[in-house]
Amino acid sequence: MSRTPLSDMIRALARRDLDTVDALAVEVGQLGVADGLRLVGAAFAVAVHRHFGPDATPTDVSAFVAGARDLYPDHESLPRLELEGLIRAALGEYDLVDNIPAETALGAELFILGHLLLTTPLTPTELDEFMAEAEELAEEHR
Repeated sequence: MSRTPLSDMIRALARRDLDTVDALAVEVGQLGVADGLRLVGAAFAVAVHRHFGPDATPTDVSAFVAGARDLYPDHESLPRLELEGLIRAALGEYDLVDNIPAETALGAELFILGHLLLTTPLTPTELDEFMAEAEELAEEHR
């Protein structure tokens, strides 16, 4: 799969290269919600599965979201229930996202994806594997 500004942004986020993330954000914003949702959603799902594993409980997800939100000064603006619902949907409770608007989902997934990538260092090889898995999943849902 060819590299896109969004995949480059996710890679930069994983490398903690926030200047590149900021530089690519404008370009990514021009991609449109559908394309953005597909790749971000796939990367989000891969990251969530890697972090939580198959035995995660709703309590695990809730504690994770509370901890992630608490790290950010403007955490009250982060939609707790939507964050939890999106994570739980990625883990198999699909109906929890039925009423979440696409723009809210994209922002929430980017927040959680960014948090997971920033708190779980990946080697260059692991990052390549992560992105290959995410891009393959995104392509399957095209």
